[in-house]
Amino acid sequence: MPLNRKVVIIVLDSAGIGELPDAHLYGDCGSNTLGNCSRVVGGLNLPHLEKMGLGNLTEIVGVPPVDTPNACFGKMAELSAGKDTTTGHWEIAGLVLDKPFPVFPAGFPTEIIEPFKQSIGRDILGNKVASGTAIIEELGVEHMRTGRPIVYTSADSVFQIAAHEEVVPLDELYRMCRIAREMLIGDYAVGRVIARPFVGSPGSFKRTANRHDYSVLPPRPTVLDLLHDHGLTVAAVGKINDIFAGQGISSSVHINDNMDGVDKTLSLIREDFNGLIFANLVDFDQQYGHRNDPAGYASALEEFDCRVPEIINALRPEDVLILTADHGCDPTTASTDHSREYVPLLVTGQAIRSGVDLGTRASFSDIAATLARFFELDFTVGEEFAGLITQ
Repeated sequence: MPLNRKVVIIVLDSAGIGELPDAHLYGDCGSNTLGNCSRVVGGLNLPHLEKMGLGNLTEIVGVPPVDTPNACFGKMAELSAGKDTTTGHWEIAGLVLDKPFPVFPAGFPTEIIEPFKQSIGRDILGNKVASGTAIIEELGVEHMRTGRPIVYTSADSVFQIAAHEEVVPLDELYRMCRIAREMLIGDYAVGRVIARPFVGSPGSFKRTANRHDYSVLPPRPTVLDLLHDHGLTVAAVGKINDIFAGQGISSSVHINDNMDGVDKTLSLIREDFNGLIFANLVDFDQQYGHRNDPAGYASALEEFDCRVPEIINALRPEDVLILTADHGCDPTTASTDHSREYVPLLVTGQAIRSGVDLGTRASFSDIAATLARFFELDFTVGEEFAGLITQ
């Protein structure tokens, strides 16, 4: 029988720690989300992540390396092509993509947009690459006047629809997204269709927490399916359920922001079940990375660091905490898009040895293989490190 434990994976969305060797292919030379952010703001104050070994992974101003980290520490390269949310999370769960999701740097072609407009019964605005906040400011007034939804994309594989909640009700916005998701298949199968509702008045528009992601279905089973099929609970926090289109998920909770995500993760840790808690804290990426706001990014990191002891203290003796990321989103570069970077790997728990250097892992999928090993299950993708770190 699987061991009596929970494994808690918390994805600090976009907390990259330096460019991958192929970053030049993505226009991301010089990207280092945490390192560059720390330099620009004059240093980060992350005492708990520092003790875990975060500063041993890359140069972070204010977070020096420590001689004996109290966690296992390493970094991971992304084996899949791409740098988007879906690709990163799927690889963490053991699904390495053979080819990247399609992107549309010139906007979506007529053969997609025209049928979409006919299906939703109205014209659209936008249809171009844009920052989510910038395009709302640019087209929000016209949207409110005409009722036309704002369609846009980015350097990532996304079809995003923005609408004011008082102009297009949420149910209608979600219906439009479901229509787009059904249409975007084959060569047009973007990773995610994203509902981007906003509120407010011209000059002070603000996106809300009612965002909803419609991901393409994973083409192969992940370690989430393996756990679920063996009777273990797979509890999703934040947008995890959306990323996997519900596949392999037992239960899911929505969150309003990072701290709400931590609160709900803590509640799940204290519940009586065995299995996986898989949480995504999106504010680093959505609120600060994409908006080129290093000060906000730094503040969010420090806010999370304050909660680390609380998370660790809630763990049972056999429980394991894994902190990682899914890509970078360097707020100090000219780009507002994700960046192709290594991600941190910090692992702790009472049953976990301290100070084990996990080196540079070849794939995010090493987490999936390790997760399976923790529950004495077989998973064929990735290289497990459970044997290196268990007491």
